[in-house]
Amino acid sequence: MASQGVGSEQEPLLGDHTSGSREWDIIETEEHYKSRWRSIRILYLTMFLSSIGFSIVIMSIWPYLQKIDQTADASFLGWVIASFSIGQMVASPLFGLWSNHRPRKEPLIVSIFISVAANCLYSYVHVPASHNKYYMLAARGLVGFGAGNVAVVRSYIAGATSLQERTSSMANTSTCQALGFILGPVFQTCFALIGEKGVTWDVIKLQVNMYTAPVLLSAFLGVVNIILIITVLREHRVEDSGRQCKNINFEEARTDEVQVSQGNIDHVAVVATNVLFFVILFIFALFETILTPLTMDMYAWTQEQAVLYNGIILAALGVEAVVIFMGVKLLSKKVGERALLLGGLIVVWVGFFILLPWGSQFPKIQWEDLHNNSIPNTTFGEIVVGFWKSAKEDHNDGPVGCPIEQAWCLYTPVIHLAQLLTAGVLIGIGYPACNVMSYTLYSKILGPKPQGVYMGWLTASGSGARILGPVFISHVYTYLGPRWAFSLVCGMVVLAISLLGAVYKRLIPFSVRCERSQGDSSSTVVGHT
Repeated sequence: MASQGVGSEQEPLLGDHTSGSREWDIIETEEHYKSRWRSIRILYLTMFLSSIGFSIVIMSIWPYLQKIDQTADASFLGWVIASFSIGQMVASPLFGLWSNHRPRKEPLIVSIFISVAANCLYSYVHVPASHNKYYMLAARGLVGFGAGNVAVVRSYIAGATSLQERTSSMANTSTCQALGFILGPVFQTCFALIGEKGVTWDVIKLQVNMYTAPVLLSAFLGVVNIILIITVLREHRVEDSGRQCKNINFEEARTDEVQVSQGNIDHVAVVATNVLFFVILFIFALFETILTPLTMDMYAWTQEQAVLYNGIILAALGVEAVVIFMGVKLLSKKVGERALLLGGLIVVWVGFFILLPWGSQFPKIQWEDLHNNSIPNTTFGEIVVGFWKSAKEDHNDGPVGCPIEQAWCLYTPVIHLAQLLTAGVLIGIGYPACNVMSYTLYSKILGPKPQGVYMGWLTASGSGARILGPVFISHVYTYLGPRWAFSLVCGMVVLAISLLGAVYKRLIPFSVRCERSQGDSSSTVVGHT
């Protein structure tokens, strides 16, 4: 029994407080509660380290690729960057299926071990005599494959929390993920002090420099994560009410516990949520991609200015996202997850609508016959190449502005900086709210049954969105301009809002839907009698 001195945050869950009801008994002991939340917090750390694995080397990939293999070009860089999302998209359903039938420790440990091995491979890609770029491609793809454990993490958290705890837990998970994406480049910057030469350990041919130190740190943290999972993580599953139920390590369950999980999942709601989640991540991925080309074309920024100023903007959006993640935990208790998801989509739509070019002022034209590295003519890799060239060269004397080869520059009005910043703030509000609410609703729709495969498909849809979003915006922006690009995005958001409206009443927790079905059946039986 929990002592009365335990704070509300650490009190075990209680049942219905009706006098004489068997639910008046404590349905979770304090020991079980503490063990359950220790396990959940270990998975918060796993989510943080997974996102660190992506972001900690993202800004150093291009110079390192050039250093180890002179045959690598910008197109290949695009594949190296995309390989992480491709690996995660493939692995997520597989790890999810594994976690449905075996203890969740198994796919978690194996996936993290794959990431550790892949990071070690990354630190040795300079050793082979040839084809070094393909070793880097394999290493990043395997890191992404290991990151497919995101599906297992969210599935575990969904199954180990009650409906009352779910939104807060999913928000915390997304916060840890966002912090990983924010802090990864910070760690990379710190390791830049080591320099390109660094230190070489000849016995094992290991070079510790500004390129390899981040992945070695990531590998070390992965080993620590594996140790914590082995020693701390325990298998926990609770019903929507918070009562313990049969978990994956084959414990016997009471008859009344098993009956709660009977019923069919609403697959219409499941598919709709997957589509909504895809649109949400697709839109944010394309916004991140187009930010640098847009600002260089509209404001005649140099590459150096674009990298600096847009880095500040994205960092501010990351901090804003963390604040929103925390805020939605409180707001969802008052207005509900569905209303927050709808509100978030509306805010995103307003943000992109504000980005539409208006007025009679036009951007400065870049007349010289020059390939602006900010223009995504071929692949997303071209954009990242521009980032690193700006750090090595002085472009202040070079031509700036909207390149004449983009015909729309001659007739499309400029997007004012105030428009961009206002839109950025709104998108920074809407995206994290939609992200958390879609995950939360999805887990509640699925109910107490193992969610590994379903979470795997949701993660895979998000990975696919991060691949396709940059490709879509790159081509539409280059050939048609920002007016068409952002108009199409607004249209996508309108379709997403329409889809949400169509399935709004179906986006309810599994247990609530079962209760309504049972109530309708009872009413039908009474009517016939």
